[in-house]
Amino acid sequence: MEKASFSVEWLSQSSRPGESPAALGGSRRAPRSPGPPGAEAAGGAVSGRPRTKFSAAQLQQLERSFREQRYIGAGEKRRLAAALNLSQSQIKTWFQNRRMKFKRQTQDAR
Repeated sequence: MEKASFSVEWLSQSSRPGESPAALGGSRRAPRSPGPPGAEAAGGAVSGRPRTKFSAAQLQQLERSFREQRYIGAGEKRRLAAALNLSQSQIKTWFQNRRMKFKRQTQDAR
């Protein structure tokens, strides 16, 4: 594999607006668009799993567990996931988000 050498002149020319390094004899790669793939099509949001809609009963149980203990253990996470028909990662993420909400609420109250 051959090693590419870059001169100061090439570097200064490559930063000119409107000129690509390929036009100056540099890289032959296609220019990359900024951001993750699919961000333009989704209005800036990365497409993936749809947002989870928690039922009132699920939220009630999660809030009750949060009032008892802000950090959930592995056993309690497994129990809640089975009882609420959610994945353990959904439970973990809900607790993380709820702690941040709690933090914002306590800071705003001051």
